[in-house]
Amino acid sequence: MTKPADDPTIGRLVADVTRDLSSIVQHEIALAKSELRISVKAGGMGAALVAVAAFLLLIVLILASVTIAYFITMAGLHPAWAFLIVTAFYLLLAVVLLFVAWRRFKKIRAPEKTIGAARQIPSALKPGPPAGNRIRSAARD
Repeated sequence: MTKPADDPTIGRLVADVTRDLSSIVQHEIALAKSELRISVKAGGMGAALVAVAAFLLLIVLILASVTIAYFITMAGLHPAWAFLIVTAFYLLLAVVLLFVAWRRFKKIRAPEKTIGAARQIPSALKPGPPAGNRIRSAARD
């Protein structure tokens, strides 16, 4: 009995499947790279636009400060005093924000429960009775 020439062998089928799977994986990687490239470009453009907007807002803040100082001047105050008032307002605002931030930082605590659980991991990995039994027996001794 001879095999027909067009019947594939198991080795050839395995080679074809391997080649096809490799091709699929390569195409999926290329697709992922393409999608990521588009996302990174969009994210980069978004970040650049946010940076430009922040810069423009900083300029607006400066111009608004000068405008407020000139409005105070229109009320009859000397320009030096008007600008000093605006500067003092920003200084007071900065001090209040720093005070609030300092109080928030004081609330930061170490994760005591996580640290305690992490300290029990080495004893749990040692062979022998369960770690809970070792802890209880050590407490009795």
